[in-house]
Amino acid sequence: MSNAPVFQIDPRAFWHDPYPSLKQMRATAPIAYVPQLDAVLITRRDDIFENEKKIEVFSSDQPNGLMTVLMGQNMMRKDGAPHMAERKAIFPTVSPRTVKDVWKAAFQADTTRILDELAPQGRADMVADIAKRISGEALKQVTGLTNITWQEMDRVSQGMIDGCANYAGDPAIEARCHDCTASIDRAIDGMIPVLSAQPNHSLLSVQMQAGLSDAQIRANIKLAISGGQNEPRDVIAGLVWALLTHPAQLQLIRDGQATWLQAFEEYVRWNAPIGMSPRRVAQRHELHGITLEPDDRVFFMFGSGNRDEQVFARPDEFDITQDVGPSIAFGAGPHFCAGAWAARSLIADVALPMIFDRLPGLRLDGEAPFGGWAFRGPLSMPVAWSAD
Repeated sequence: MSNAPVFQIDPRAFWHDPYPSLKQMRATAPIAYVPQLDAVLITRRDDIFENEKKIEVFSSDQPNGLMTVLMGQNMMRKDGAPHMAERKAIFPTVSPRTVKDVWKAAFQADTTRILDELAPQGRADMVADIAKRISGEALKQVTGLTNITWQEMDRVSQGMIDGCANYAGDPAIEARCHDCTASIDRAIDGMIPVLSAQPNHSLLSVQMQAGLSDAQIRANIKLAISGGQNEPRDVIAGLVWALLTHPAQLQLIRDGQATWLQAFEEYVRWNAPIGMSPRRVAQRHELHGITLEPDDRVFFMFGSGNRDEQVFARPDEFDITQDVGPSIAFGAGPHFCAGAWAARSLIADVALPMIFDRLPGLRLDGEAPFGGWAFRGPLSMPVAWSAD
């Protein structure tokens, strides 16, 4: 057991807004054991950036971790050569060239169809009706699971996310997670013969072509869905909210003084959709006078690191003009998010500019509550616009 100082949190308050507690931790206990999470939290940006690379100490291999138990051992839960082999195998799906030459056009076609259907209505929920749908349709294409609906894609993603964050051991959450992984397995079963006959750039297809085992293929598909649905969904909706509540920032983009990509990079720094990544301590290690023991659970708190006062000029402000170079929103080590290029394209190249272009006079039409600390985003967001 680590000798890290103990820092108590209110789990409910932490879920609604973790940033005040994380700010206090950075100032008073930047490496601290939080009993409510049964983990040591590392909260400063430079500590995360330096130590995430030390896979011999902070291992992603977590045989008893929730993700491994519930979803199988995907490449995110492997280190070294096994991790790199699977990462290389999936690269044809997520490479910058594939995103540019294949996925961007698919994203544009789906988003155009979605917004054309919704535009005459004049109002919708940005989360439930727009962001979930855009993200789900994109993920169907990228994973190769075109035999399910976008609604089911969102359901199974959320079920797995909830399962992986179920540190309290709620049996109902675990049961829902198992139901969701079973649904994905059925979808994979349905698409294997289709993609065997007609291979493409999808994640399922390229893994099959690379000769990965059935267990590897299924675990990596579930990994892609667990992160590839909720992160774009939460960033699309959250960034719309951020720009509508910071109109001067939106005007910078409209005036050509800033870009949608700058807005995207600043938002994921400021309100991280994935707030942490867990690790297992593989060997005894001392960090800033604190001893971590083998099998201690450590959380690298990306969301906290991205608001580190020692690194960012205005850490708590949404300002698309500030330097986000030190951001660790997509990770900092060998597990840097493989879907980063696809996320940037979907959100910055396609979804955000099209939403503001095709929904004229877009405005908030009610409250937009946020929630989550491991995964964070708006829960609902009523919006309205000038219908044709």
